[in-house]
Amino acid sequence: MASLLSLLLLLLLLTLSSAESKTFWGDVAALKDLKNSVDTKSMSPGSCLSSWDFSFDPCDNIFSDTFTCGFRCDSVVSGLARVTELSLDQAGYSGSLSSVSFNFPYLQTLDLSGNYFSGPLPDSLSNLTRLTRLAVSGNSFSGSIPDSVGSMTVLEELVLDSNRLDGSIPASFNGLSSLKRLEIQLNNISGEFPDLSSLKNLYYLDASDNRIFGRIPSSLPESIVQISMRNNLIQGTIPESFKLLNSLQVIDLSHNKLSGSIPSFIFTHQSLQQLTLSFNGFSSLDSPYYSPLGLPSELISVDLSNNQIQGALPLFMGLSPKLSALSLENNNFFGMIPTQYVWKLVSPGSEFAGFQRLLLGGNFLFGVVPGPLMAMKPGSANVQLAGNCFSWCPATLFFCQGQEQRSPTECRKFSRVIP
Repeated sequence: MASLLSLLLLLLLLTLSSAESKTFWGDVAALKDLKNSVDTKSMSPGSCLSSWDFSFDPCDNIFSDTFTCGFRCDSVVSGLARVTELSLDQAGYSGSLSSVSFNFPYLQTLDLSGNYFSGPLPDSLSNLTRLTRLAVSGNSFSGSIPDSVGSMTVLEELVLDSNRLDGSIPASFNGLSSLKRLEIQLNNISGEFPDLSSLKNLYYLDASDNRIFGRIPSSLPESIVQISMRNNLIQGTIPESFKLLNSLQVIDLSHNKLSGSIPSFIFTHQSLQQLTLSFNGFSSLDSPYYSPLGLPSELISVDLSNNQIQGALPLFMGLSPKLSALSLENNNFFGMIPTQYVWKLVSPGSEFAGFQRLLLGGNFLFGVVPGPLMAMKPGSANVQLAGNCFSWCPATLFFCQGQEQRSPTECRKFSRVIP
């Protein structure tokens, strides 16, 4: 009798599920709108979009997993299923989504990355008031970033990289109060960087490979951990306000138009581990205060290569306890290699990290190659001394390979103190 009753209840559930959809009608309409906007030629057989069959309830989960191909549903109100995650990444879809009405009021994640979508970003994205992650990287979206994106106050990740977006960064971004990660690299974005000081949770910022100009933003939140703005048109130098960024670990401002002197505080920053300022126009660096016992620094990697920095090699770099990678090549450094560099390379103490990479080529260093370096074997460390003014640095030594030493005439023309 009990088994018969169970069978009758099961049949009743089947009847109700086939007679009435459990998915909110507005979400079904939005899914249809999205599918109709995708170029049918890009929907290969067996792909997620091609499997969307609206003759059935899209979110029916009585006899299947709650994850339907491309989206996930949850019962969030009055027993009705609502779309909460939508992911069509790496599917090869194309078409313009500019007219799509993204009316999914309960959507939390939208990922359209790795496709061939083109045209402007839909202004209706701002309808997604519960969205915490928006990712559209690796497409061909063009036009400017809609101002309305700045109204998405619960958004935590905004990933717009590797598209064809242009225009400036909307000032409305200052309203993204929950944002933790911002990726807009590899676009055609221009203009100056807006004030983002109100983004108290932002820890990752990548605006590399654009056409952003002006100064380095001086109003970044104290929560920032990584700043990458390489390959832009940024001028000036590192702002003093960076002293206050107590969580900052990575700075990459390479391939810009920075100039002047590199401030001393950046070398003793309380949390900074990686500093990359290569391919700029810096002409000098300010030496921080240090004692013979060492330098208070967390730096592990420093790259100042391909600038115009003049003067002797900075002694304090050889006293940085954690520094293991230093690139100063292709500058205008002159003088001899400091003893601190030599011992950090060949015989570091227990409290000092040794140099695993020391690139000094393409400068005007002179004298003789320090004796302890002669005993080094290829592969023991990445060392480069080529293209300097050493009196003897044959190509048989691995660290002298790649470029001949400068001629005596060129060396003396640079500085009369070079023998």
